[in-house]
Amino acid sequence: MGILRSDIVSHSQLEPTGSVTFDGTGDNLSLSLANGGIGEGDFTLEYFVYQNTLSDYQTHFAVTRGSTGFNVGTDSNGVFTLYDQVSSAARKIEVSGAIEINRWYHWAFVRSGSTITGYLDGEAIGLPYSQSVNYSGTTCTIGSLENNSEYMNGFISNLRLVKGAIYKNNFTPPKFELKNVPGTLLLCCQSSSSATTASVKPGTITANGNAAASAFIPDLKKDITDTGPVFGENTVFDTLSYMVPPGGTTTQSNRGRGLLMGGAVSPGATNTTQIKYFDIASQGTTDEFGQTTVARRATGSLSSSTRAVMGGGFVAPPSPYTISDVMDYVTIATTANAIDFGNMQSTAYHYATASNETRGLFAGGYRPNNSAVVNTIDLITIATTGNASNFGDLTRTARSFGGAGSTTRGVFFGGTHPAIQDVIDYVTFSTTGDATDFGNLTDARDNAYGASSSTRAVMAGGRDPNTTNIIDYITIASTGDATDFGDLTQTSYYFNASTSNSIRAVWVGTSTIVNSMEYVTIATTGNSVDWGDQGGTIQHSGGACSDSHGGIS
Repeated sequence: MGILRSDIVSHSQLEPTGSVTFDGTGDNLSLSLANGGIGEGDFTLEYFVYQNTLSDYQTHFAVTRGSTGFNVGTDSNGVFTLYDQVSSAARKIEVSGAIEINRWYHWAFVRSGSTITGYLDGEAIGLPYSQSVNYSGTTCTIGSLENNSEYMNGFISNLRLVKGAIYKNNFTPPKFELKNVPGTLLLCCQSSSSATTASVKPGTITANGNAAASAFIPDLKKDITDTGPVFGENTVFDTLSYMVPPGGTTTQSNRGRGLLMGGAVSPGATNTTQIKYFDIASQGTTDEFGQTTVARRATGSLSSSTRAVMGGGFVAPPSPYTISDVMDYVTIATTANAIDFGNMQSTAYHYATASNETRGLFAGGYRPNNSAVVNTIDLITIATTGNASNFGDLTRTARSFGGAGSTTRGVFFGGTHPAIQDVIDYVTFSTTGDATDFGNLTDARDNAYGASSSTRAVMAGGRDPNTTNIIDYITIASTGDATDFGDLTQTSYYFNASTSNSIRAVWVGTSTIVNSMEYVTIATTGNSVDWGDQGGTIQHSGGACSDSHGGIS
């Protein structure tokens, strides 16, 4: 019997996000940046733009021209262009071909290190170029140049200027209103009632000419807030969605949010920093969450009800290996970039992970620089940043295996070294020490990924050595061999991630780097069902662990 979740049985829509309209005849917003402007480090400028005409040059955003600034907009042919004023107003980035009028576009301009890249609707445009100059200009205008020329005719929505490189590879444009992330200097053009309202602003924003707020927006959604009960058409609650299992709390507003953290983007298998999220109870595609601190794949990841932590992984491909010992964390309920948590005991990848509300465990893994597969288990306290400590050892050395957890136990299953294994180990979270034999999988295999409710763990896919579609399950509180649950929609290993809430387990992608996601209802048995698309072809993101409280990959 569960308890009613007051955090999600009620909601009301906030005031819709908005935009600012400019008529092309003297309109702009003006402001001054503080603390030396953008500076010489990483930064991201992004916004949504809709143009009514393509006549003459139209500036969308400008920061003091001369040797300390730049401006972006479209020329008379509708070519989307960045002008770097440091180089005598030279065109540095431009779209190949003209944009269209009467259409929303998402534009991002990112400096990472000394490389500057432009992205139009998430796709890199033109050629990146090198520029490490200190953009110290502070005079900013939106809708024109700072000298009151090259006025824009159209709409700008959700403009955000951040000290930090939010995007480092191609990405899916945001589907939700932009948020105040760490390093945000300016976040405006979001109100449907005031052109000068801003979530973040360094000082006064002045509306000049006929610049005005508008309810006309791109296809952006705004988060909801809870204010009162909402009933279905039959005036009853959907208990499947709105019940918390025993031991849960009524404040877990982030339950059911799954994360895909890092990984490698296809084609080219380039490591990425992107974090995406989705609602496990719904079906559809993923949305932008933020960025990890280091681009890497084959990490381990775990969660409590409030925080997700990602650790380890490899930064560079073989020959030579560059392995990370970095742990990042995010607050699950708030979209933002990851923050440094601490360091693993040693550098490795292909961990198995498990967690409860308090503790997180990273087990086994491969240390290629030492040609070593290990049996160690690293321990963190999820709510407290810091370096990992020793928990104990597995019953065997293993890599490329899976994990899952309940409130009391963590389980680790399958893997390889030197041969493919069917072993299931378990530990009790509250007591440090070595793992104990739990039982065996129905089939020996590596690269099977796990997810869990508070009572059951389900383990899907893997290689035996052929790729399989097997789904097994165990009752976590007891010991014994796994039982057949059903089959995946396709044979799969190297899932991007697996994640769960108390109801569903979701597996993302496959070894063939497809866009698919599929799920099962944990409490029943049967074959998996298509969930939706992950919104890109990514491999080796997140980890192989899910938590019955947070439901995070």
